[in-house]
Amino acid sequence: MKKIALALAALTAAATPAFAQDEAAPFNGAHVSAVVGYDKLDLNTSGVDNPDGVTYGVNLGYDLQRGNVLFGIEGEVTESSAELKVGNTVVASASRDLYAGGRLGYVLGNTAVYGKVGYTNARIESTVGNENGDGIRLGAGVEHKFGQNFFGKVEYRYSNYEADVTRHQAVAGLGVRF
Repeated sequence: MKKIALALAALTAAATPAFAQDEAAPFNGAHVSAVVGYDKLDLNTSGVDNPDGVTYGVNLGYDLQRGNVLFGIEGEVTESSAELKVGNTVVASASRDLYAGGRLGYVLGNTAVYGKVGYTNARIESTVGNENGDGIRLGAGVEHKFGQNFFGKVEYRYSNYEADVTRHQAVAGLGVRF
């Protein structure tokens, strides 16, 4: 019985640093969040008002924190309400936007500041047909952990697509970490 008690005590003592590392690394693991924000497309066409609207969607990812450094991969699917109108007629609208990329950041307590980069593919639906555009997204953000598993974040994102189309977004998100 003494041997079992000593073995349990040794296992408990050995496991304690592992639990401490988890607490010291609040950004480790998988996460999912809902995002919403402002979306502005720049079509680089003279005489046309650039459409803007609301973007909304879901973001999934996995982060690994080592010391104060944060490494992450993420994917996102969003929609947009941005529409291009001629008079009162909608001639084109921003549709879904797919994103896959990574992020690198610095952690201070329960807050992370990060930059992100990745591939993005946007769909524009119009009266003459639908088009998909490949591009690159660059962004920066701040994420803060609330409680055990919840977090909030704000981001600015710039995307540059084919055909000289660019996009600016400012979004906020709420999520949960697993």
